[in-house]
Amino acid sequence: IVGSPRALTSKLGLLRLLQLVSTCVAFSLVVHVGAWDGAMGHWAIFAWCFCFAMTLVILMVEVGGFQPLFPLSWQNFPIAYACYATLLCLSASIIYSTTYVQFMPQDQRRDHAIAATFFSYVACLTYATEVDWTRARPGEVTGYMATVPVLLKVFETFVACIIFDFASDPPIYQHHSALEWCLAVYCICFILSAMAILLSLGDCTGQLPILFPSFLTGLAMLAVALYSSALVLWPLYQFDERKGGWPRRRDDLGCPSRHASTLCDWDQWLTVAILTAVNFLAYVADLVHLARLVFIRV
Repeated sequence: IVGSPRALTSKLGLLRLLQLVSTCVAFSLVVHVGAWDGAMGHWAIFAWCFCFAMTLVILMVEVGGFQPLFPLSWQNFPIAYACYATLLCLSASIIYSTTYVQFMPQDQRRDHAIAATFFSYVACLTYATEVDWTRARPGEVTGYMATVPVLLKVFETFVACIIFDFASDPPIYQHHSALEWCLAVYCICFILSAMAILLSLGDCTGQLPILFPSFLTGLAMLAVALYSSALVLWPLYQFDERKGGWPRRRDDLGCPSRHASTLCDWDQWLTVAILTAVNFLAYVADLVHLARLVFIRV
């Protein structure tokens, strides 16, 4: 049914139609009442519009049978996109509801925003379902993007992008060389993980001088070592008074007495610290899975 309108009536095709509808409804509700002011609103509307557009492209390619003309490996691209879309919609749902919707007055705009958040969660669930349906099963021959290690790379690069967003302001990290080292760790690991994803999407894993699983294992080992240093240094130099840090939120005079929709420096430090721990655990899980794959099966 690939290259035919019947591709829309398959189980996966119907799921993608639901993705299309849910993201369309989410951004339409918000645009209709103009409930997307500020950085958080702009992020949410970008996530929903991007996911809608890319899902539409995937459906058009499959209905038209244009897979051979697509510049990337079609065996790997849809699941990579579905994984990123899951994270995009999840982050948009959480950020939009916690930093934007809850501060809106009780009116029609707020009702539309709540409904948009609901459809965003629906879209997140449908994209996660696609990842679960199309990921590799034990003993199944498929593209590398469908395997757990490379899917973890998608998660790791996404978390790294959020870290960059919260740590992009130079005063946050330039007051000590240890914090600059942490930023270097985030950049190095992001580049290496992105390289692994691009090799899979370009179907170029066979061009490496070593086996791709061995390459991923070495990458994961390096990332665990680097992130372990950032996991210690970032909180130490941001929150320890002996290192010039501020252990409590109230110590930062730029932070409002009550939580608001805007984040002060201390909030950003804490967010980066939490995300560093999250990515560290992701790389550890990545390494454990790859170690079983490479060493135990040999």
